[in-house]
Amino acid sequence: MRSPGWIAALAPALALAVALPCAALAEEPTPPLAPATRVTFEQALEKALARNPSARQAQQEILRTEALVRETRAASLPTLTGVATGTLLDSARKLGTSTVQGQTSVNANLQLGVPLVAVQRWMSWIHSRDNAELTRVSADDVKRSLAITAARAYLAVVAQQKGLEVADRAFSTAQKHYEFSHGRRLGGVGNRLDEVRAEQEGEATRAAAEQARSTLARAQEALGVVLAEDGPVDAAPDAALPSPPTLDEALKEAGGRRIDVKVAEGRAANADQVVKDSWADYMPSLTGSFMPFIQDPPSITQPQTGWQAALVLSVPFYDGGLRYGLRQEREALLAEAKLAVESLSRQVQADVRTTFETLRRAEASLSAAQRSALLAREALDLASQAYAAGATTNLEVIDAERRARDAESSAAIAEDAARQARLDVLAASGRFP
Repeated sequence: MRSPGWIAALAPALALAVALPCAALAEEPTPPLAPATRVTFEQALEKALARNPSARQAQQEILRTEALVRETRAASLPTLTGVATGTLLDSARKLGTSTVQGQTSVNANLQLGVPLVAVQRWMSWIHSRDNAELTRVSADDVKRSLAITAARAYLAVVAQQKGLEVADRAFSTAQKHYEFSHGRRLGGVGNRLDEVRAEQEGEATRAAAEQARSTLARAQEALGVVLAEDGPVDAAPDAALPSPPTLDEALKEAGGRRIDVKVAEGRAANADQVVKDSWADYMPSLTGSFMPFIQDPPSITQPQTGWQAALVLSVPFYDGGLRYGLRQEREALLAEAKLAVESLSRQVQADVRTTFETLRRAEASLSAAQRSALLAREALDLASQAYAAGATTNLEVIDAERRARDAESSAAIAEDAARQARLDVLAASGRFP
């Protein structure tokens, strides 16, 4: 009598399973290297804002714009210049019997220049101060982006910690199932096939746990980079994000709270002021100068000591169209800045609505995933009890183990998605950081 086809197909696998020696399940996954530092959520934000190169670069940019203000202001302040000249000629210069210029002479003078009326320079000074103030706001926007990046990196570590817990719990369950299957076989009530299945599932969960450790290590290194630490940084599982506002509150407040919106509005305001101040290009300038001098030896035209004063009035009658071109350029920049504000304002409203919808769906998904994980764990307990009573094979147990592991992994992923969605809502509404 011929065996059914499926028995013939399984015969080589069954023979191999019987031939394999009984070996204990592999040891537990090796523990990861402990990070040098562990921080709370608040500490992570503080370290990122204080030590990250992006934040420090933003601070240097503030110092640079302050220096530019000083440079621009210098053109509106008095200047004092000293000049000394020593001259050696081949011979003295004479006119008849009179010496016009000696063979050696020294001339020294001090020149004081005072811009009495310099409207263009004054306007440039004012505009540079406005730009410096805008740079300070831009630095706050850099810190905002950096804080969000640090928060995401922190939450990623927390999520990987949860994933590792799930993987370790699955390995522990698979290990107990293997020990039970091995004991049954040794007691004469089990078989090698059940033992091999249990051992294979244990090795699969061990591989998943090792992968989870690797992923956690990468997340810790990424957090360390954001915090400017020379090594990986671990996260304390306490990422307590503040409660998000309501949708109506967020839509009303986002424009006033978001720093990036303030930066865009500041650029538009500065551009508008520059256009309004274009009249200064048509204004005359008046400069006063005073210069005391020493001439040794004196000449016919230059006494030994003296001084001279002057007023210089400059009126720009025609400059080839430069002023008209400058105004046209400034108006174009103003139009671009206003369009940027309009686009960003619309994007902010869209971000708020999108993040709120994403949060609502993520919380619903989390609730369903957590319920699924509870049911999967209950199904595993029932399958284990049935297998212990001999009412079923361990195929049902292994299938239940996999479903429980997948459900718990999905719950961990859904939990991370919900946390990330809450962070997105807070960032979109301007309430984080």
